[in-house]
Amino acid sequence: MSTAYVVVTVLAAALAGFSAGSVFLGARWTVEPLAEYGVPRAWWVWLGTAKAAGAAGLLAGLAVPVVGVLAGAGLVLYFAGAVLTVARARRYSHIAFPLVYAAPVVGALALGFAA
Repeated sequence: MSTAYVVVTVLAAALAGFSAGSVFLGARWTVEPLAEYGVPRAWWVWLGTAKAAGAAGLLAGLAVPVVGVLAGAGLVLYFAGAVLTVARARRYSHIAFPLVYAAPVVGALALGFAA
């Protein structure tokens, strides 16, 4: 296990955890866009839970690699869905935001497979 892999994985988990926390705490910069994109409020807790589980899974993957791979794949799918949701809402200037969260997850998966 390389140092780069551990650092990128921890960064990915921290970003996903931060994103989940901002949904749970109802941070304006997170929940206002969700409402603009047409995401039902009833889904917000489930979306935050999915991100929190993905973050925990990435960290658990440092000890049990298959868990990390599954969590990473789940987060990639999650953030791909977020990109599609933003595009469907025609808020193209916001597409970069879910990509910022997805990039370290993709990096962690790539580094994990390279090792």
